[in-house]
Amino acid sequence: MSNQATTAIKIEHQPSEARLEELGVKGWPTWSKEVSIFPWTYDESETCYFLEGDVIVTPDGEQPVSMGKGDLVTFPAGMSCTWHIRGDVRKHYKFG
Repeated sequence: MSNQATTAIKIEHQPSEARLEELGVKGWPTWSKEVSIFPWTYDESETCYFLEGDVIVTPDGEQPVSMGKGDLVTFPAGMSCTWHIRGDVRKHYKFG
């Protein structure tokens, strides 16, 4: 194990349809954003499922984390980060 801080971003790559159904992902609202770079702070945790996109999220003071199409991602409450969208994003999301 390295001494580097590990980000609290959790990624499930290519979760099964059963897993997505269990979470009710298809019933969540969707969010879309074009290629861009912007800062973001999570007031509460967010779970999202990427339908499209290629993104690098860099938590303040930590290593960049890559994610994109087919990934189920959980961002922790209180995290400040920078989003770098390299391919247009469309995702289902749920707060809390």
